[in-house]
Amino acid sequence: MSSSGDGVLKMVFENKTSGTNVSLCAGTLDEFAQGKCPMRLSSSGGPSFQFLTIIDAKSCPGSRSMRSAGSGTAPSQFVLTIE
Repeated sequence: MSSSGDGVLKMVFENKTSGTNVSLCAGTLDEFAQGKCPMRLSSSGGPSFQFLTIIDAKSCPGSRSMRSAGSGTAPSQFVLTIE
């Protein structure tokens, strides 16, 4: 995720797995390899809750988006919609 122009990203994040919490993070591949979440964009609650994040695209230059498991032992499924 990288932008040099003006604009915002609208993201809707939804956890689909009961008993887990997941976070949507932005950072570099190196930061993720080290297990870091340098910029938390959103955190989930239980299934069926949708969390809206609106962010200035310039605020995370050169970043990649991914999820970071927060709690629970089951593999988590989630939906991410970006407009």
